[in-house]
Amino acid sequence: MSTYHLTTPLSDADIEKLNIGDVIFLTGDLTTGRDDVHMRVIKQGKQCPVDLKGNAVFHAGPIMRKNDDGSYDVVSIGPTTSMRMEECEAEFLKETGVKVIVGKGGMGPKTTQGCKDNKAIHTIFPGGCAVVAACEVEKVDGVEWLDLGMPEAMWKMKVKEFGPLIVSIDAHGNNLIDNNKVIFNERKAPIVEEISAKLDFLD
Repeated sequence: MSTYHLTTPLSDADIEKLNIGDVIFLTGDLTTGRDDVHMRVIKQGKQCPVDLKGNAVFHAGPIMRKNDDGSYDVVSIGPTTSMRMEECEAEFLKETGVKVIVGKGGMGPKTTQGCKDNKAIHTIFPGGCAVVAACEVEKVDGVEWLDLGMPEAMWKMKVKEFGPLIVSIDAHGNNLIDNNKVIFNERKAPIVEEISAKLDFLD
């Protein structure tokens, strides 16, 4: 496992050097986009209003504060469960050119293949650190599709050393969460067998 400090926009070469378990800190453009954004782009065929090519998308529903001058500040921005985007993510990667997905938990085989096909990665931001994430946002550049509501809109942000982000799916077809499930189940089996042998049940 290695640690990388990356700045957007990212190239295929930047992504190909990363492996599951690596930790990255991201500087540059980060745009939120979760369920409704994916549905609009993929299911409804609408043009994404933000140029995401080479950049990062964050599965998150932030809490924002509007200032008197019309600008916004991030109050809190915690990750949303990424698996909710599994149905559309591979197509979203192909359509938008996103290189880094940031979210919570793992994603499935469709996204794993999508990352391999499109030279992209999925990363996990630690849960429970929404205020920390907000502090790593330097500036809110604007918002698109605000009609979807604050959590579902596309918030365009500039971040500095955003992370730590754990690579859970790399561009080589590896999935950290799926691999861990296999390892954990192998370790669990003999333990369960040992415990079960010592248990008895009353009629």
